[in-house]
Amino acid sequence: QVQPVESGGGLVQAGGSLRLSCVISRSIFSRNVMAWYRQAPGKQRELVARITTGGITNYVDSVKGRFTIFRDNAKNTVLLQMNSLKPEDTAVYYCNTDPSWISGSWGQGTQVTVSS
Repeated sequence: QVQPVESGGGLVQAGGSLRLSCVISRSIFSRNVMAWYRQAPGKQRELVARITTGGITNYVDSVKGRFTIFRDNAKNTVLLQMNSLKPEDTAVYYCNTDPSWISGSWGQGTQVTVSS
């Protein structure tokens, strides 16, 4: 499917960890930079982490050292390991291509809530 399917969110205490997973069609996954985005209430969607087809990664400063993005090429899956979570990480998390217009659609996202 072209539309990404995200999973793995939930409610966690500050300092905890979650691993997010996203499945997308092989044709999209294999040819493009993939990224995780998030949107907190009242804020614009922001790109959090991205990974090239060759495995080069980039992160927004606020998550560096805490989040890790990686690809499972056998399963067309992009994962985001999130450690040392903070309340400000609370948001709906989405995966998509970077830039997002390449896939043409957004998934439902997965809610991450970090309690203090």
